[in-house]
Amino acid sequence: MKAQWFASVADIGPARWQDAIGDTQYPFAQYAFYQALEQHDCLGDGTGWYPEYLLVMDDDDTPLAIAPTFLKTHSQGEFVFDWSWADAYQRYGYQYYPKRIWAVPYSPVTGPRLFTHLDPTGHSEEYVALYAALAPLLTQANHEREFSSWHLLFCREHLAKHLSESDEYLHRVSCQFHWFNKGYQSMEDYFSHFSSRKRKSARKERDKITQQGLHLVRKLGSDLTEEDVHFFYGCYQSTYAKRGQMGYLSEAFFQQLVSTMGDQILLVLAYKDDKPMGASWCFFDDHSLYGRYWGCIEEFDCLHFEACYYQGIEFCIEKGLQHFDPGTQGEHKIARGFEPVFSHSVHYIANPNFRDAIGHFCKEEAEAVREYHQDTHELLPFKQS
Repeated sequence: MKAQWFASVADIGPARWQDAIGDTQYPFAQYAFYQALEQHDCLGDGTGWYPEYLLVMDDDDTPLAIAPTFLKTHSQGEFVFDWSWADAYQRYGYQYYPKRIWAVPYSPVTGPRLFTHLDPTGHSEEYVALYAALAPLLTQANHEREFSSWHLLFCREHLAKHLSESDEYLHRVSCQFHWFNKGYQSMEDYFSHFSSRKRKSARKERDKITQQGLHLVRKLGSDLTEEDVHFFYGCYQSTYAKRGQMGYLSEAFFQQLVSTMGDQILLVLAYKDDKPMGASWCFFDDHSLYGRYWGCIEEFDCLHFEACYYQGIEFCIEKGLQHFDPGTQGEHKIARGFEPVFSHSVHYIANPNFRDAIGHFCKEEAEAVREYHQDTHELLPFKQS
């Protein structure tokens, strides 16, 4: 095999990209996703994200796989928080930035980080060795430019454990909340698995939506109008504005995705008197739903739970999807049936002294995360078997 770095998806081209990923349905592996990010000012100058895609080829130049990596001048939009590591570097007179991340931009979603037709689902353990073969290439590229580190974010557990068998790589564990389809036939069937008190509470939340005069509509990307996306974008920015920030993504990015990835987009719209009030944007493939962005122009009791969780669960049940990843953080997801799951990342720290210190931190943090996982698991609404 051989590998080559590219600074833009256009330099690889849609044909070679598709040849590399084959039948991979994962939304965040698609050429159109990265093309929209690049073309609409979500990557590159002014963003702190600079693409360097690693294309893996056979000896005859046949594309085998693509690894999306990015040079970063900050730690925003990653969701595996390393601000304290950067502060420690600064206190000792070292530069933490730029660094390299191997991840999906702005997306705390677990999945494959090597997109390949050899493993379209990204679940097979057979191709872990391919990741292990590419890791030294990232290390070499970092050393040539004296970067502090590289970080593989939200990867599969078996991959993280395999790489961290080497003392060079640190394994970090965090916790998210995901929903799993256990053969549910309807929302009523799903709620029937809750304890009586929790079932009553969930139904009460959904009833509040109609009591406030709200109704929700689920639209696939292919059915969305430019006005739908424009309204959603205002909601998206309002969520960040409440924290005194601007959203990372541009409206043109979302508008383009509707035309290029419409069959993998779900938009939930909340209306009152035929006037839109809120919206939730998701991606999906043939296995999972991925909740990403949400906002509203007026606050309503329980609207967030309905638009971001219950509507997504109902969509999964109707479409036979097995898994719903609603995004990072949020203990409020537990009462709606989202189970605590571990998420994993792998980190290469070039400076051996910092590597040792951060390694100790990761081990201590992992113990706390495991305790938290156990504590939150006991809060799930399901009947005790």
